[in-house]
Order: sequence, then C-alpha cells, then structure tokens
Amino acid sequence: MNKLTGFLFLGVVVFFSCSNENNTPASTGPLVSDEAKNYWYNGQAEITSFSLQQARYGELREGNAVMIFVTEDFSPTEYTKADKSKKETVPVLKLNFTKNFVTGIYPYSIMTSSFVPFENFDHALKISTSVQEWCGHVYIELLRKKFYNYVINSYFENENVIDGELKITWLEDELWNLIRIFPESIPQGTQQVIPAFSYTRLLHQELKAYECQITTTPSDSGETILELTYPELERTLKITYQTEFPRQIIRWEESYPDGFGDDKKMLTTKGERIKTIRSDYWSKNKTTDAHLRRELGLE
Repeated sequence: MNKLTGFLFLGVVVFFSCSNENNTPASTGPLVSDEAKNYWYNGQAEITSFSLQQARYGELREGNAVMIFVTEDFSPTEYTKADKSKKETVPVLKLNFTKNFVTGIYPYSIMTSSFVPFENFDHALKISTSVQEWCGHVYIELLRKKFYNYVINSYFENENVIDGELKITWLEDELWNLIRIFPESIPQGTQQVIPAFSYTRLLHQELKAYECQITTTPSDSGETILELTYPELERTLKITYQTEFPRQIIRWEESYPDGFGDDKKMLTTKGERIKTIRSDYWSKNKTTDAHLRRELGLE
C-alpha cells in the first residue's frame, strides 16, 4: 500500500482541494507514521467491545457496542470498498461502530461506517448510518464531493430527504478515526461541526453544521479527553482515549435532553471498554469461532 503515498500527495492538492473552496481546513497535514502503518497494515482488524448505557425515551437502556477499525482500499469514484487496489484507490481507516439495546419489548440496532483517508489527513470520504427497530428503519449516506452530498431514507415522512447538500466542514463521526491516526489535526475552540448521524436520527434533529466548542485535555493518567459541546443542542460528547499510540478508545459519555413531554430529561449515554482483540474476523465465520464473541464479552 505504500506505493499509493505518492498519489495521495497529489490527490491532496488536486482531487481533494475542492474542500478548501468551501472554507474548510486545509487538506495538507501530517503523514501517517511508520508505527501506525505497521500497526494497521497487518491484515487484521482491531475489535473493541463496550458495555453500553443508552438514553432512549427518557430512560437509560442496557446494551453493548462494538468498534471495528480496519484499513482497506476505497474507490473515490464508486464510494465503495475497492474490489482490488488500483492507481486511483485511496487507503482508508474504516470504523464500523455498532450499538445494540432494547426498549421495552423491541430492540434497536444502530451502525455507523466512517471512511477516513489513511495516508494523509483529510475529511471523511463517506459516512453512512442505519437505524433499525420494530417501527421501521432509517438510512443516511453522505459522500464528500465538491460539497457533502447526502441522502436520508426514513419511514418518517417528514424526514425522508432524497437528496441534500452541505458545505464541507468537520464531521463528528470522522473524529473517532482521526483520534487513531491524526489526533493533532482535530481542531480546537469554536468550530462548525455536523453532529453524529445516529444522534440526529434518534433525536430528529436537522442534519446541518452546529456551533461546537472542541477541547482536547491530556491527563497524568495516560488518558486524553476529547470534548465537544453544542450549545444549541444542549449536548456534550466526551471521548476518552489512550494518549500514547495506538490511542485506543477507552470510554465515552454523551449528555443531552432525551425523551418526550413529561419524560424529557437530561440523560447521559455511556460506553465503557470491555475487551480489545486483533483478528481477521471476516474469516471467523464457523461455529467454532463463537468463542471470540465470548472473549469480547458479547455473550
């Protein structure tokens, strides 16, 4: 994959330069370290399980969450995983972030996929989120072109957006990936940020950029806290990760008013790490591989 580095230098200037036409942070930035390449280009994914307390309908629900980080080749024309590496493919760090919990009789399943260029810093090429529950399901997909082009398909009539467009700016969903490869590129202070898609769908908030205060605070314990505060949404997200490489996510807290009517109150969703393993999980599909789920604390 190192042979793609030259292309990415050029791509940052030419193909991705459209970002700067919309007052976004420059695409030029740090290169991924050799240490990170050795860690991520080893043919395995990093899988981390979390215990989950998820705010929904004015109550906290018990569940689990999983983060799967893996590198792969991405097609910048098809916006999919490339069938094979080509001159124009871009190596990305992909995060599949799942959350599963139950409300009363029926379950929720949420998954967000974030595709962030790996070799050089730049904004995500694609973010997609799906939410499934017994009432129906919602799917949102955003592609980075000259602008962010997005589609929302929802069983709610007033939320179904066939085609939308936003100026390129920071995406909350890309910050998890940037923590792992380019934490120094995460901005500080007052920024325009598009909140997590899972949040905007669950809370029925408009998909747009909101004013957000961003701070990064290291501690003496070897942990760093990335904090995002959205005054208009009354929402705060705190992500705690290892200060030193490989900067694994340890926990997160997300506070906002949740529920409807008299049940609405300020609640805090929490995720706490259980276990991290490295695995080529796509090949672990036999019944004898089920022990890996038990190792992750998912059964």
